Amino acid sequence: MPRSHLFGPEHEEFRGTVRRFIDKEVRPHVDEWEEAQQFPRELFKRFAALDLLGLKYPEQYGGTNAGLIYEAVLFEELARCGSGGVAAGIGAHIAIATPPINENGNDAQRQRWLAPAIKGEKIVALGVTEPSGGSDIAHVQTIARRDGDSYIVNGAKMFITNGVTADLVVILVRTRPEGGHRGLSVLVVERGTPGYSVGRKLDKLGWRASDTAELVFQDCQVPVENRLGEENNGFYLAVGNFQWERLWIAIGAVASAQRSLELAVEYAANRTQFGKTLTSMQVIRHEIADMALQIEQARQLTYYALWLHSQKLPCTKEVSMAKIAATEADVKVADRALQIHGGYGYMMEYPIQRAWRDARLGPIGAGTNEIMREIIAKELDL
Repeated sequence: MPRSHLFGPEHEEFRGTVRRFIDKEVRPHVDEWEEAQQFPRELFKRFAALDLLGLKYPEQYGGTNAGLIYEAVLFEELARCGSGGVAAGIGAHIAIATPPINENGNDAQRQRWLAPAIKGEKIVALGVTEPSGGSDIAHVQTIARRDGDSYIVNGAKMFITNGVTADLVVILVRTRPEGGHRGLSVLVVERGTPGYSVGRKLDKLGWRASDTAELVFQDCQVPVENRLGEENNGFYLAVGNFQWERLWIAIGAVASAQRSLELAVEYAANRTQFGKTLTSMQVIRHEIADMALQIEQARQLTYYALWLHSQKLPCTKEVSMAKIAATEADVKVADRALQIHGGYGYMMEYPIQRAWRDARLGPIGAGTNEIMREIIAKELDL
């Protein structure tokens, strides 16, 4: 990967370790996992064995406290594994599902849920999106009614990554119907809780190796002790991790686009037509140059946003810009790379075909790019 002031020799050594692990234990199996639309849950334990699931978490819970830059390196290497679904499943556990427990849980909750998640013993999912909802989480309709020492939860969550295999799901619920965004709370619901079920596993265009589910809650009784943070303060808990979630998506999108570019270069360099090099190579070279330019622009913007975030500096505008630039570059580069592959890319299961499918989720996930543009405009006082 191109060097940046963000990454020192220790980060590059770590990158090499992660890349060797993925090349040996992930990449050879992605075709099988894509076909099965599921990767084995044991993979979480293999990542945990290399201390990869707790890079930003305290040592007292099993983490290494290495920091966000190491986690960013992990996301880059995951995005190059050949399956957006595998990258999404592992990444969601690390980037969006466990952070609310670490940031908002008490010590007992962290020992109960975060520590086994870092060991890969428990898989965690985040449940915010609902069947009727969009990017505005203030319109959450899953109701949690207080009943003594429990909440009675009714509702559903949709498009939940790791939803099928999750041992626990962190959900955003409405605890005060009239409260708008001030009436939301965060609960942890464990597998086996009566009234909690997987409604269905979803069949998707991309991210096929990642299980994505609809979750259903029917008079589901959740102990009050499973609440993270204060009651009716869940909106702020939910948005607290938005910047890192969007950076995860941007970091992965840049690395994915880079891989698509490499596939296009390799194919264009080796392809012959009637025994001769393509006569249109000049056009292809110019297209590839434009692809490389788009990727580098997105990479530098993403790295800048990552640096701001790592320094705990204001970065809402920059993260939103990075998310747009990276995910749209990923879509455009994958599309052009597929075109360079010609009919073979469309009709045969080339790796670029999967990359093209997987890229399409980027502009939608973690808040649509339309929402990102609204955020940028607001940051510019418009």
